[in-house]
Amino acid sequence: MRLGVLDIGSNTVHLLVADAHPGGRPLATTSHRTVLRLMRYLTPTGAISEEGVRALEDAVAEARETARREGVAELLATATSAVRDATNGELVIARIEEALGQPLQVLGGEDEARFTFLAVRRWLGWSAGQILLFDIGGGSLEIAAGADELPQLAASVPLGAGRMTVGYLPEDPPGEDAVERLRAHAEEVLAPAAAGFGALPRPDHVAGSSKAIRSLARLAGYPVPGWSGSERLLLPRQALGSWIPRLARLPASARQELPGITPDRTFQIVAGAVVLHTAMRALDIDELEVSPWALREGVLLRYIEAMAWG
Repeated sequence: MRLGVLDIGSNTVHLLVADAHPGGRPLATTSHRTVLRLMRYLTPTGAISEEGVRALEDAVAEARETARREGVAELLATATSAVRDATNGELVIARIEEALGQPLQVLGGEDEARFTFLAVRRWLGWSAGQILLFDIGGGSLEIAAGADELPQLAASVPLGAGRMTVGYLPEDPPGEDAVERLRAHAEEVLAPAAAGFGALPRPDHVAGSSKAIRSLARLAGYPVPGWSGSERLLLPRQALGSWIPRLARLPASARQELPGITPDRTFQIVAGAVVLHTAMRALDIDELEVSPWALREGVLLRYIEAMAWG
């Protein structure tokens, strides 16, 4: 069965098409992304502007047409923090659903963390033991931990890379003073979550699952051999921290020349690096592994599981 997962996030509208059947591993056939960076379209009242809503409608219509061409039998459409937190969210959802031609599932922050945790657990396997997960989107940071397929604790905090860029690093380049203000803010916001996760068993495996984390790992991390000839990508906190002052001094146009930093991430990568480094330090994490599977795969896996059990 060919399935599609449409993830309407703060940074992109991303369609993943995969062939799947109960009991089998989903095999991706198509990945289609439209970069929006919705935080650019937020008004002072926290609403998504008319220009932003029209950009969303166009991206959703394009994804819908791609799904049709690819022969998708069932399209699973979700939206995360940018739509969820907008003050005109109900209007935006109605406009998206009209462009999509079907209902939209708006995920809460903890649900987003749970779906992503499921994907990471399936990717790493049961042998990974107690997992701690970080996922940085444009609007929020999700953290989840546990030893099962569902996390024992899941949290979502408003520290997304796009949100923090607009709020704390608007200048290009931002400079180190602005970075320190963002770091202090992140520490304050993370403190309650860090206390909760600190009370759990020490993780056997720490994973990061977002595009921002993958980009940072390609910049500051290193690869190691995986199973069956695959490659694992690891990101040490110390190496990440050493890159932050350099990133803060570079303009966005120069950052995209660095390894792993794509043009659609160059504006937000400094904020993403500061938030991730602060979160790793708050939870006393020295190193994480990048998971290729994230939210979209989690939504897909949960749907396949529901199919299997009728």
